[in-house]
Amino acid sequence: MKIPGALIWEPGTRSGWSVEEIELDDPKPNEVKVKLAASGICHSDDHVDTGDIPLGWGPILGGHEGAGEVVQVGSHVTDLEVGDHVVLSFLPSCGKCSMCVRGRSNMCVLGAGTLGGFAADGTHRVHARGVGVGPFSYLGTFAPYVTVSVDSAVKIPKDVPLEKAALIGCGVPTGWGSSVYAADIDLGATVVVFGVGGVGMNAVQGARHRGARNIIAVDPVAFKRDEAKTFGATHTCKNEDEAAELVAQLTNGQGADAVIITMGVADPKLMQPAGNMVHRGGTLVLTSAAKVGVQEMDFDLFTFAMSGKRLQGSLYGSTNSRYDIPLLADLYQRGELKLDELITRTYKLEGINTAVQDMREGRNIRGVIMFD
Repeated sequence: MKIPGALIWEPGTRSGWSVEEIELDDPKPNEVKVKLAASGICHSDDHVDTGDIPLGWGPILGGHEGAGEVVQVGSHVTDLEVGDHVVLSFLPSCGKCSMCVRGRSNMCVLGAGTLGGFAADGTHRVHARGVGVGPFSYLGTFAPYVTVSVDSAVKIPKDVPLEKAALIGCGVPTGWGSSVYAADIDLGATVVVFGVGGVGMNAVQGARHRGARNIIAVDPVAFKRDEAKTFGATHTCKNEDEAAELVAQLTNGQGADAVIITMGVADPKLMQPAGNMVHRGGTLVLTSAAKVGVQEMDFDLFTFAMSGKRLQGSLYGSTNSRYDIPLLADLYQRGELKLDELITRTYKLEGINTAVQDMREGRNIRGVIMFD
């Protein structure tokens, strides 16, 4: 199948996305072909272009947040059939490894190579200009069709709009789970969320879902601060200094129950002031990806340990995709989760570089590529 796709030929060079013809193979055993309705634009895709996430291979077909309809199934596929609607999970889960059977599918052994590069058998399903192309996170949703492993496809009800469901593949569970699971927010808690874009806005929703009393959204972009109130933020601040002062006022100087860092690129300079905002025994959650190779930060280890605080990393919001993707779809249908409001602008695939630039400049909560 010959289709358009958005490629990065030289990752890390800031060359931008090249929309051109690619060739997509039919599914092999335990794979399905999916016709996508939409693909979200996530900061992780941009990390490939900027080099914040360095890749030793190319070209790459970008995109890892999408939903669509199964149009072809390979042999040995038993759980999906043509016509099923699926959300693509950027972290595959086998359901059999020690992490999966313990309910921690975000740590599945299959996800260890989540940046992608090859199919499970070590070959390519995507080709361009006569060479193999590596789809990001084994998906490559910057194309109207994908061929993926069944381990990356989660079935959802057909009455959930696919263009909205696409967001449940990455940004929504990553942010929502950062509050619900990683921070394990209690009823009446005070929570601070740093960075309220496509991930952080869902951390705000997760905190609201858990019944937090005070939800403080921190972002330098006024548009995002205003939007955060729609998703459940009770207060907003421009920076960490304002946030620290507000937390002290709201908690009589005790500190926040949880601080969640969900900005586009994690800043090591933020870790100490963010940790200072957490009360004794509270939790600091790091969801943002830092530039690969960053290993140093100023952090008061003695005080952190003596105050009984917890530093929690959160991959995919510590969610279980097989359970939480259908759950989030259900919450949306019941009016308890906002998806429509997350989509600020939609684009055609040909406008992907504009979409990425809008994300960089803070114009969108989530930009979405729509396929015909």
